Amino acid sequence: MMISVDPVRWGGAAVAVAAYAGMCLALLRARRGLRREVDAGNADWLVAYASQTGTGEALAAHTVATLRTGGLSARAISVEHLDDATLRGTARILFIASTYGEGDAPDSAARLARLLDQADLALDQLHYAVLALGDSSYANYCGFGRRLDDALRTRGAQALFERVEVDRGRAAAIDAWQHHLSHLAGTSDAPDWSAPAYGHWRIAARHLLNPGSAGAPVYRIDLRPAAGDLPDWEAGDLVQVSAPGEPDYPREYSIASTMAEGCLSLLVRLHVRDDGSLGLASGWLCREAQEGDAVLLRVRQHKRFRIGENAGRALILIGNGTGIAGLRAHLKSRADAGEARNWLIFGERNEAHDHFCAADIAQWRQAGMLDTLSLTFSRDGDSARYVQHALEAQAAQLRAWVDAGAAIYVCGSLQGMAGAVHATLDTVLGGDTLAMLNESGRYRRDVY
Repeated sequence: MMISVDPVRWGGAAVAVAAYAGMCLALLRARRGLRREVDAGNADWLVAYASQTGTGEALAAHTVATLRTGGLSARAISVEHLDDATLRGTARILFIASTYGEGDAPDSAARLARLLDQADLALDQLHYAVLALGDSSYANYCGFGRRLDDALRTRGAQALFERVEVDRGRAAAIDAWQHHLSHLAGTSDAPDWSAPAYGHWRIAARHLLNPGSAGAPVYRIDLRPAAGDLPDWEAGDLVQVSAPGEPDYPREYSIASTMAEGCLSLLVRLHVRDDGSLGLASGWLCREAQEGDAVLLRVRQHKRFRIGENAGRALILIGNGTGIAGLRAHLKSRADAGEARNWLIFGERNEAHDHFCAADIAQWRQAGMLDTLSLTFSRDGDSARYVQHALEAQAAQLRAWVDAGAAIYVCGSLQGMAGAVHATLDTVLGGDTLAMLNESGRYRRDVY
């Protein structure tokens, strides 16, 4: 198992348009009101978003609000709900397409990809535009947005204007998209797209979790607001941290705690560069920030990794390394709710040094809140063993849980673990079943 990946979110979807990804209460209320109003009937404009961590959805809400300012009928829809009839029968669609990893499409875009692969798909009636979100430090910059644009053109769709590409939330690209929208809507009175400000937080506690580990140090960092109450969040949500050395690229981390615990906890792996210098964000959080120093942070929703409609289901939670952070929050919230149908599959290097959250796991197991526990440590034993091997070994139980309605949540490194787990799930469950789980929201990932 490769555990060397720093938890800093450099993936395209994870950092793209990060400056616009924050979800303040006012935006949430406006978006809920918008959905109530436009879902009552068909809209002239669709804004279809392919979002992995919620940034694309946030931009879709802003896009709809701008169109409506000009009196246009518009509604937002996740591409996972974009069916064949809608794609063939709609005249105007604005696509917001996130890319994460090395050019990968968001999980929610699997259905759209299959639709666009249809040999007989003709979209001559469609006028469209694409806002592609990405990170130019990756070779396949805006890979999914570019593939989507090419596929639409190939099938006869007509572009309203050239594709707009956003490199890690660059304001100039966002402004260009807004300019095009204002032209379409025939208005210069566009709503404010600014993100909520970062709040000032203090480090309440910082603990090294893996002394003696062969891997980089991992710290649990507990934070509290410098003033006021904790903001609202749910298990599965993220935070953005603005590092003092590079305030314009926020880093994203999974929240490892629940609100009931009274603090916001992160698991951060210290990144050490080849020259010995520390990562700007992880170095600040793990070593440099002192008790009285302000940590600039804001909470943001990650709706696709929340429990949501899976609240009544059994959960299969799969992760490695610091990916246990997002899984821990889910397990804690489930234990507090008395929901015991949980199966944790977790891997790291050595059990003696890298068994993160061991005390919590033991407590949940003893209390009957953790039905099944599968641990694998790649450096223990004669041969390397990773989480995908645990899945293979328990294939019959995996199929039984899924057949009984379980949902699968995966959190951890995109390179290595997430790909290997996906391939194993595809083999054990079958491609059609895995696609069904993804489209129904029963297969969710927070990978980086």
